[in-house]
Amino acid sequence: MNRPLVLDIDASLHGLDESRMLDLADWQEAIRFGCSWSTWQAFRQLLAERMPRHHGTVCMGSGDFHHISHLLLERRQQESPFDVVVLDNHPDNMRFPFGIHCGSWVLHAARLPQVRHIHVLGITSPDVGWRHAWENHLLPIFRGKLCYWTIGVDTNWAKLPGLAKGFRAFAGADELLAAFIEALPENIPGPVYLSIDKDVFSPEVARTNWDQGCFELDHARRLIAALNGKLIGSDLTGEISVHRYRTPWKRWLSAVDGQPAIAAATLGQWQAQQMNVNRQLLGWLAAAGQ
Repeated sequence: MNRPLVLDIDASLHGLDESRMLDLADWQEAIRFGCSWSTWQAFRQLLAERMPRHHGTVCMGSGDFHHISHLLLERRQQESPFDVVVLDNHPDNMRFPFGIHCGSWVLHAARLPQVRHIHVLGITSPDVGWRHAWENHLLPIFRGKLCYWTIGVDTNWAKLPGLAKGFRAFAGADELLAAFIEALPENIPGPVYLSIDKDVFSPEVARTNWDQGCFELDHARRLIAALNGKLIGSDLTGEISVHRYRTPWKRWLSAVDGQPAIAAATLGQWQAQQMNVNRQLLGWLAAAGQ
């Protein structure tokens, strides 16, 4: 069985048992949160040269690096079409005019010819409410390549432009998960790639540096079990780490998104909590073929 692969960019994943580690610390400032397309191309080339051909779940560190999922999906261009399931508290399909960032990568993933459909599960963020509708890229939803599975968010606005099929609204995580698993044979008839951002979990499960959802660990366990036999790849992000940006526009964007300062003692406690969650998730993924 392939071991997990750690892309060690922010030093948040040291001590993860039975993993292989790729040192990418020099790239933290360049790609964290977001970057230009030229920087993305250079990072893509680096991964092409240094990543092993065969590996298990890819662990990427902070959710500020979730856009790396785009490159991991892109690397699977020789495969038959597959679906992507994303556990995330945010749609990650928002507008970003400067290149790609952790909140815009789903748009670019939906454009990949090998990606049949993307389901983002667990969104409680107001990013999908009517006030932020203009910030979402609606074309992949309209074309049937993307669906939001939301909890406690008013998405009735989507009926007006004819996007209702791309928005599934639920009162809680139990109801959402039950509906998704029941519809699996219809929604995901073939292979699937799973991407987990731990901001989908409640803060009591694992603290991240983003606003968080309401999933419990058992919801992830049940989903992974339901995907047993279908998984062709997976990645894991949402660690807690601290970085002081040298780039002014990144400092500004980080402040706008409300990322809080974290005391050193608190950071250590939260990272230990995260590591326990990682071990459970990776164990379930390994049992499901990852």
